Amino acid sequence: MGVFRYYIILLVAAIISMQWVDLSIFTTIPFQKYNDVPQNSQNYPRVNCSKTCPRKFHAKSNPTTSLETCPDYFRWIHEDLSPWKKTGITKEMVEKGKDHAHIRVIIVNGTVYLEKFDRPAFQTRDVVTLWGILQLLRLYPGQLPDVDLMIECGDVPKFLKKEYDKENGVPPVFHYCGDSLSYDIVFPDWSYWGWPELKIKPWKLLNKDLEEANNEIKWESREPYAYWKGNTRLGRRPELVKCNLSEEHDWNARIYAIDWVKERRDEGFKNSDLRNQCTHRYKIYVEGNAWSVSEKYILACDSVTLIIEPRFYDFFTRNLVPTVHYWPINEKQTCSSIKFAVDWGNKHPEKAKKIGEQGSNFIQKQVQMKYVDEEEVQITITSGESFNYSSLQHAQSLRSSSSSRLS
Repeated sequence: MGVFRYYIILLVAAIISMQWVDLSIFTTIPFQKYNDVPQNSQNYPRVNCSKTCPRKFHAKSNPTTSLETCPDYFRWIHEDLSPWKKTGITKEMVEKGKDHAHIRVIIVNGTVYLEKFDRPAFQTRDVVTLWGILQLLRLYPGQLPDVDLMIECGDVPKFLKKEYDKENGVPPVFHYCGDSLSYDIVFPDWSYWGWPELKIKPWKLLNKDLEEANNEIKWESREPYAYWKGNTRLGRRPELVKCNLSEEHDWNARIYAIDWVKERRDEGFKNSDLRNQCTHRYKIYVEGNAWSVSEKYILACDSVTLIIEPRFYDFFTRNLVPTVHYWPINEKQTCSSIKFAVDWGNKHPEKAKKIGEQGSNFIQKQVQMKYVDEEEVQITITSGESFNYSSLQHAQSLRSSSSSRLS
């Protein structure tokens, strides 16, 4: 409870600040060796991680790099920003982002200015996202460039390639996920700093909880079925429910619905504690309206993650390798594909266990909170190199019209 009281205090402070402003079923399974190099990444340089300054975090410093190399998924930053490589980012392009963005965050000389649009974000996604950005100023003093960021806080990518001509200006809008049909720039979602409405801890704390949970129930002692729990009404999830245990079929899936209204009101979140969900050998990931923040929680459990063909990706998932970090499930044959995967894993426990461990290790080591922060820093720095106008004038107009200065 102490953690959440502390977090709520920070959240309330942020809210107050914001009020001031406006693969098909396998017949044979090749057990791959993982070389830690994603496909299509060799054209982009590796990224060196910055040094953070956790002690004298108010002192200015020059950008420095350490010998540590960031995880390889950082290379996707260049890919996601490639539409603006030739043209640069103009003010006109940014202004187009108002069509869908929820907030505009301007950084000038280390100060953050906020503009809210008349488009409320779901719950407090915008507040917690802003909180994450403010933390970067503390962790990386003097290293963030002047930028003008439009941020869209919804589920589905909005800036479709078919609707925008790259030569005439694509709106550079930051969003939690992307897909092959959109231009949305992918950056970490709000849940890494916590999801207060669902009582989900910040990732730095929850990651440790899940690691401890993995040690409590070893893979061999877990239930030999595929587990999923969540909101069953979104996206393709109603189809997944059909794979649940019934009198007619046992597809090796155990599906549990959560009524979040009841969970908040009556149950005190006792049925949704993520720490208590690392109990099965296999866990299912299925998208909702778009990508789901649950993917990192599922992968972190040491269970074999069964991923139903995803359409969307976040900042790290494009580096996940099938049959190395997870087992792919055919969307068109979901139930039989799940049954096949579980049967195969139970017949080959050492190989299945290894897939679960490799997926969990990827999350525990490659998606540590320090790298999540670094991802935001690097994409901010890289995008900042493309801006060909100064955001100072707009920041000054915000300051003169309302108390929009946040740091």
